[in-house]
Amino acid sequence: MSALTGRPPARLVLRAILTLAAFLFSTSVSARAVVVRGVVTDPLGRPIPAARVQLIQGPKAVAVGVAGLDGAYEIRYGASGRFVLLTSAATFYPGIGQDFYGGSTDVITQNIVLETASLHEVVTVTATGLPTPVEQTSAAVTLIPESELATTVGIVDALRQSPGVAVVRTGQYGGVASLFVRGGNSTANQVMIDGIPADDVGGTFDFGTVSSTAIAGLEMYRGPNSALYGTDAGASVENLQTPRGSATKPVVSYSGDAGNFHTYRDELSLSGTHRKLDYYTALSRFDTGNALPLDEYHSATAAANLGYAIAANTQARFTIRNADSATGLPGAHDFYGISASAKQSDQDLYSGLTIENRLHDGWHNLVQYGIARKREQAEQFANVGTPVTFNFGSGPCGSATADCFTEYFGNVLTIRGANGYTAKGQASFFVPTEDQDSNRDELYYQSDYSFGHSLKALFGFRYENERGSYTTSYEEEKTQRTNFEFTLQLQGEVKSRVFYSAGGSFEKNHLYGTTGAPRLGLAYAPVFPGGKWMRGTRLRANLATGVQEPTLGIEFASLYQQLLQAGNTADIAKYHVTPPGPEDSRTYDVGVDQNIRGDKLTMKLGYFRSTFNHQLEGVDSGALEQLFGYPPNVVDNVYTPYLNSLAFRAQGLEFQTDWKPTARFLVRGGYTYLDAVVTQSFSSDAFSNGTASNNPNLPGIAIGAEGPLIGARPFRRPPHTGFFAVQYTGTKLGAGFRGALAGRSDDSTFLDGFDINLGNTLVLPNRDLDFGYAKLDANFTYAVKPRVTVFTQLDNLLGQQHIGPIGYPGLPFTVRAGLKVRIGGD
Repeated sequence: MSALTGRPPARLVLRAILTLAAFLFSTSVSARAVVVRGVVTDPLGRPIPAARVQLIQGPKAVAVGVAGLDGAYEIRYGASGRFVLLTSAATFYPGIGQDFYGGSTDVITQNIVLETASLHEVVTVTATGLPTPVEQTSAAVTLIPESELATTVGIVDALRQSPGVAVVRTGQYGGVASLFVRGGNSTANQVMIDGIPADDVGGTFDFGTVSSTAIAGLEMYRGPNSALYGTDAGASVENLQTPRGSATKPVVSYSGDAGNFHTYRDELSLSGTHRKLDYYTALSRFDTGNALPLDEYHSATAAANLGYAIAANTQARFTIRNADSATGLPGAHDFYGISASAKQSDQDLYSGLTIENRLHDGWHNLVQYGIARKREQAEQFANVGTPVTFNFGSGPCGSATADCFTEYFGNVLTIRGANGYTAKGQASFFVPTEDQDSNRDELYYQSDYSFGHSLKALFGFRYENERGSYTTSYEEEKTQRTNFEFTLQLQGEVKSRVFYSAGGSFEKNHLYGTTGAPRLGLAYAPVFPGGKWMRGTRLRANLATGVQEPTLGIEFASLYQQLLQAGNTADIAKYHVTPPGPEDSRTYDVGVDQNIRGDKLTMKLGYFRSTFNHQLEGVDSGALEQLFGYPPNVVDNVYTPYLNSLAFRAQGLEFQTDWKPTARFLVRGGYTYLDAVVTQSFSSDAFSNGTASNNPNLPGIAIGAEGPLIGARPFRRPPHTGFFAVQYTGTKLGAGFRGALAGRSDDSTFLDGFDINLGNTLVLPNRDLDFGYAKLDANFTYAVKPRVTVFTQLDNLLGQQHIGPIGYPGLPFTVRAGLKVRIGGD
C-alpha cells in the first residue's frame, strides 16, 4: 500500500478483479454444465481403474474423464445435446454406449460395463428384470443380435440357433411356427415385444408371422419365470426389441429383394434424433407363392419407437407394432395329395407407453401401459376332393328318417412315417371356419433401489385385463379375465465372485384364484477371466417355478364351461366343479461356463430337470365316471371335457461353444439332449392304453391318436437337436453358413375317424413318427459402396422336405437376392 495515499497499487487491484472474474466464470460454467458420472466395471462387477471415458457429440470427443481406483468417473461439459460415451481400457474391448440427451444443468448417471469378450452381447433384462451382465446371472439366457436377422424374412431360423429349443413349423412361409423349450408346451412361453406381453390369452403365440423388420434383437430366457412375468411364463420368456434412432441426422434405409416361388420383399425405415427426441419407424411388405398350390403368403409390418427425454433422468417412450398377414391353408398336403381351398388372416397390434425415472442415489421407477389386439380368422372357400355321402339313418337320404352328411376326401395316398410304418387310403378334409379375438390391457409398475453392488431390491405390480372370443359355425364363446400380481426380488453380489437372486410373486387370477411362484438363483466365479488357458470359470444353479392359464379354446372346452353352457349349474354346485386351474411347472438347472483359451474359445454345459403338473387335457368319459366319480347324467352332457389331469417331466443336457479364431471369424454351435416322458394322463388314448384308436391294420400296437400315451414322449419334441453357425465379417465382404439339426420325434397323424370308412386305418404308431432334418442356410453380403450393399440369402441348401411335422412338406431350396441402401446419417 502506498505510504502517501493509503491505496493499494493498481496491479493488485487488477489481479483481484481478474481472480474474482475467473471465479465467477468457473462457477457459472460449473452451474451450467452437463455432468455425466458413473462407474466402469467388468462383467463380474469389478471396478476398472484408469478407464478412459470420452464424451462424444457428433463426430468428435468434447470431454474426457478417467476412472479412479473404484472405477468411478465424472465428466463435465458446458453445452447441451445428444451424447455417446466411448470407453476404453487395457485388456478390454472398447465400449460404445447408448446415446442420450443431456441438458446444460443435468446430472446423468451412466454406468459402464466393458466386455472381456466380443462373442456376444453381455447384458440381459429378462433374467432378473434389471439390466444385468450375463456373467452375473444364474439363468440360461440366449441373446440373438440384430445382425443375425439382417438377410432373413422372419425370426424362426434365428430361434433355432439356441440350445434347449425346438421350433416346429406346420408348412411353409406363413405356416404356424411353435416354440418348445426344454420339453415344455408351446403355449408355456411368455412372449413380449418391448416388454409388452404379445401372446394370446392363455399363452399361444405364432412365431411364423413375425417379420424381421424392426427387430433390434431378442432375448430368450430358458426356464419358467412367473416370479417376474406372471402367468404364461411356464417354460420360457422371449423379449423382442424395437430399434432406437441414434444418428444426429435423419437416416433413410431401404432394402429390397426377390427370389424363386414369386417371392418379393421391400423394407423402408427412417430413424434419427433431434435434441431430446429419438425416433425410429419402419415399414415392410413380403409376398410369396410358396411351393404348394393355394398357399400364397402376404405380410405387411409397420413399427415405430419414439423416445423423449423429459428431464435428465426421466424418459418417456412410445412403441407400436402392427402386422397384417394372410396365408393359404393347404392343410397336411402329404395326407391328401391336393390342397384345401382356405385362408387364414391375422391382425396383430402391440403398443406401449413407458415413463422411466432414475435418481442419482440408485432409485429407479418405471410405469408402463401396454395393449395387445389380436384377431385370427380361418375361412374355407370351397370343398375340394371326392365327395362321399354317409347315411346313419334308417331311410334313404332326403327322407324323414335319414341322417345324411357329406365328407370330402383327398387322393389315394400312402402315408409313410419316419419309423417305417405306412398307411394307405383317402383322408377326409377338416378345415374349420373360425374367428378368434384375443385382447389385453396391462399396467405395470416397477420400483427398484440399489444399495450398492451387494444388494438391489425390486418391487413390481402388474394388472391385466384380458378379453377373448372364439366363434365357429356351431359355437360362440366369450371370456374376460382380470388378474393382479405382486413381485418382490432381491439380487446382488459378494466380492465379485458370488452372485445371487431370490424372489417370488403372488398372483390373483380371475379363473383359479391365488397362486405363488418363487425363484432362486446362484452363480459363483471361482476363477476370474484372463488371457491364459482355462482362465475364467463360472458355476451356476437356478430353481424356478411357473404357472400357466388355459388358452381360450381349452377354457371353453373345460368341464366347468361345458356344464355352464348347458345350464347345468346344479351339477356344478353338487360336484364342486370349478373352472380350469393353473398348469404348474418347476425347473432346476445347474451349469458351468468355462473359458478355454481366454475369450477366444468358450464352452457352456448345463443340466436341467423340469416337471409339468396339472396340465390340461381332454378326459375320457370312462375316466370321468370310474376315476373322477362323475355320474352318467353329467358325463353324457359333455364332450371330451378338459381337466387338470395331465403330467409329464423332462430332463436333459445343453452344450454350447463359441470360438473366435480371428477378429473376422466367429464359429458357434450347440447340442441338446432331451428326455421327456408322460407320467400321468386320462385321455381316451391313455385311459384305454392305446386301444381306443387302434389301427386295425396294425393289431397289437398301442397308438395315441390325439395325445401321447403314458410312458411315451410328448409330441413334436425331438430328443436330439443341434445348431451351428460360421460367420465371416470383412471390410466389404460378409458371409455366413449356419445349420439347424433335429432327430426324429414322436407325433400323430391325427387322422382317427378320418379314413374313407370314418375309421382309424390312417393313424400310425407315435414313436419316431416325425422325420429328423438338417436345415442348412447361407448368406453373402458385399458393400459395393459405403452406403450400398448387395446380398443374397440361400435357405434349405439340401432341399429337405421333412422339416415340419408329418404331413406338412417344408419349403424346398429357396434363394433371395437384393440390395440395401442407406441415405443420410452422421
